[in-house]
Amino acid sequence: MAAGGELQLLGSWYSPYAIRAKVALGLKGLSYEYLEEDLFRKSDLLLNSNPVHKKVPVLVHAGRPVCESLVVLQYVDEAWAGTVLTGPPLLPADASDHATARFWAAFTDDKFFLAWRQLFRSTTDGQRAEAFGNVVPQVETLELAFMECSKGKAFFGGDAIGLADIALGSFLVWIQVVDEVSGTKLLDGARFPGLAAGAEHFMSVDAVKDAMPEFERLLEHYKGFLAKLASPAAPAGYS
Repeated sequence: MAAGGELQLLGSWYSPYAIRAKVALGLKGLSYEYLEEDLFRKSDLLLNSNPVHKKVPVLVHAGRPVCESLVVLQYVDEAWAGTVLTGPPLLPADASDHATARFWAAFTDDKFFLAWRQLFRSTTDGQRAEAFGNVVPQVETLELAFMECSKGKAFFGGDAIGLADIALGSFLVWIQVVDEVSGTKLLDGARFPGLAAGAEHFMSVDAVKDAMPEFERLLEHYKGFLAKLASPAAPAGYS
């Protein structure tokens, strides 16, 4: 279902940020046209729709672009708030809970991702060991946040997937792929039981399953990226 005009989503199949938009649209039951972007040969539509950052995702609603993944999620939540047949809200009504959800979504991008990206880009055992040690404190912080925010329920948002769940959950298959190559286990259930259980709940939701890339395909893609990264001219599309 779509309300208030045609929806298009510009994304890339392996982009965790585009996955966020797919999950949100799926949870809301909104139909849309998906346009796959080649991030090394960006289309005029993408460049014109997001002239500042020139990145995916871009949600085009009735001809008007909405850019940046967390902004897209909040837009989807607000634009279809109270609409019949759409899913539960991604952000709570309570102002304090609303601010908390936004804080942890931003933490995922500003702290967790910046640390995890070093593991993602590591090509030697030494680099991986150092990068893994640097990202673990960010996961420890997220574990404490999850235990407090979820109040013993399945998600950051409680009974239903919320903004913070999508922000972190969009990286889950990527985390699995990097773990496979690096020989690590970032979301270790013994060390981070809340996040590990939350990840299982998140990945069991149909809208998430539909949005996530296939593990083997992503693994091969990542191995190709690492091979290029080890060459003198590293690809710019993964900065």
